[in-house]
Amino acid sequence: MEASSKLKYVRQSPFKVRFVADMIRGKNVADAMNILSATNKKASKFLLKLLDSAVANINYIDDNSNFDPSDLYVKTIFVDGGPMLKRFRPAAMGRATPIRKRMSHITITIENK
Repeated sequence: MEASSKLKYVRQSPFKVRFVADMIRGKNVADAMNILSATNKKASKFLLKLLDSAVANINYIDDNSNFDPSDLYVKTIFVDGGPMLKRFRPAAMGRATPIRKRMSHITITIENK
């Protein structure tokens, strides 16, 4: 049985979030939670919250059995780009240079072994 969870419009660039997501891909959920809680990155806070949500979803789908995080693993995790906030910054000689403030959409799927 598998369950998924999505987190949209995270105000961090997908490149930075993928760096942390690559560390937990394919890992046991209990190990992934330990890795994320020990990682000193902003994205680890979002991914830990999302992983907790996915575990709650899989327990909600099947009320009869209560899955232990050691029985589950991260099947897929991917980070897509969201909409960009477009801002402008003053530059030399009266010009303006664009600034793109990126957002991310994160999707995680967990499955029992």
